[in-house]
Amino acid sequence: MQWPMQGGSPLPDAAASAPDRRTTRTRRALRDALAREIEEIGDLSQVTVTAVSDRAGVTRRTFYSHFRDIPDLVFAIEHETICEARGLVEKIAATHLDDLQESIGRFEPCPGSIELLNYFKKRGSYLAALLGNGGDPAFAKRLEQMVRETVESRASEGIDSLAVGAFFDYYLTYAISAEVGVLVRWLTSGMRENVEVMARVMTALMFVRPGDLYGKTIEFNIPTIAVAALKMKGILDD
Repeated sequence: MQWPMQGGSPLPDAAASAPDRRTTRTRRALRDALAREIEEIGDLSQVTVTAVSDRAGVTRRTFYSHFRDIPDLVFAIEHETICEARGLVEKIAATHLDDLQESIGRFEPCPGSIELLNYFKKRGSYLAALLGNGGDPAFAKRLEQMVRETVESRASEGIDSLAVGAFFDYYLTYAISAEVGVLVRWLTSGMRENVEVMARVMTALMFVRPGDLYGKTIEFNIPTIAVAALKMKGILDD
């Protein structure tokens, strides 16, 4: 199923007026009902407005007063998540390497990572369904794109000149897809580790070197090898 790139307004937080509170409750009920339907059916493309409305305890007319269709509901959830998570990712990206090194030296996670994981854990009951095998396969890619847009400029500051260009692009793609993949795995496997442990795990994974897990650490000059490899492929000029 092709999901739209624009849709209904994000799901609102608690508001002051009674009508707004009713809107909040209804939209959250529809959100949670969608997640339960995905879990039960195992295929987002087979979820219907009728099934979601019935599970949420509202009429189809009420559903359509909030969303055009199921893809519109999906977009609203994903859009809200990406917009809110962006600010948390920005805080992580702003961390200076010296501060990160100090945190690692104290066996602490990257600054800001606990807050980010707490955000996803609080919403894990429905985000896991959308990010799982039966959910929206494009959601994780949209998260990766948001992270890339947020961290790319900051990550390029002070980089070794030998690593600029194709190697940095591939490295960023690798690192972001790996971290988002671990996040998705944690959410969809029931969040067995607590947030503090998972934040430390995800921080450590970014610095695992070849052979570290096997007691045979391989040391090498990454920028030099990167340049040599790209020259072999004809990507760089002599």
